[in-house]
Amino acid sequence: MKKRFKKILKIAIDSPAAAGAGTLAKTISKHYNLLYLDTGKIYRYIAYIKIQNPKKFSYNLIKKKISSLKIKTLENKKLIEDSIGTEASVISKDKKIRNLVHRFQLEFAYNPPKKFRGSCLDGRDITYNIIPDADFKFFITANIKVRALRRYRELKKSNKKILFKEVLKNIKKRDKSDYNRKISPLKKTKDSVLINTSNLSKRACFFKIKKIIDGKIKINANL
Repeated sequence: MKKRFKKILKIAIDSPAAAGAGTLAKTISKHYNLLYLDTGKIYRYIAYIKIQNPKKFSYNLIKKKISSLKIKTLENKKLIEDSIGTEASVISKDKKIRNLVHRFQLEFAYNPPKKFRGSCLDGRDITYNIIPDADFKFFITANIKVRALRRYRELKKSNKKILFKEVLKNIKKRDKSDYNRKISPLKKTKDSVLINTSNLSKRACFFKIKKIIDGKIKINANL
């Protein structure tokens, strides 16, 4: 794939559900002026389409929706619902759907608009499948109960009846699916920096990553 820049800054982040990767990726992207994409939201968007239009759902419909997909569409708060996440986990195992999403991700990662310094993507297979040549690779994780509590608090804002044990159960189910699927499973690559957010504030996590990025940028001034 051709790049518009001789050199762009590319950051790849993988993580299990609710580890805080999205928040970190957004902060990093804003700080370094990078085009940001939460790749998991694409599968959640497709899952949302399937749930809303089960009879019309098809590969052609997915292809059409992705070809005109805008980042703003992925900001729909309904996409974070557990029912959407569960369906997204199933959809992400479909090779045809992954191929359609893969092309969108590649274009996003390697051809960001000129106003951006580069791109930052987070998901499950970014470090080894989408941007294997990323300048920086991170694997963000946290204790499963910490992750479940974060997701519970997030969902509680819109669903007062939701129970913590239900959220914890869904997180465990998502982990099992993400780590064990045959196509592009979640895994930490040898060249990814492990960041455990269990006992770190958002600010501490950001500065930990910033220190790593700034250190390399000073060495490679052409980034």
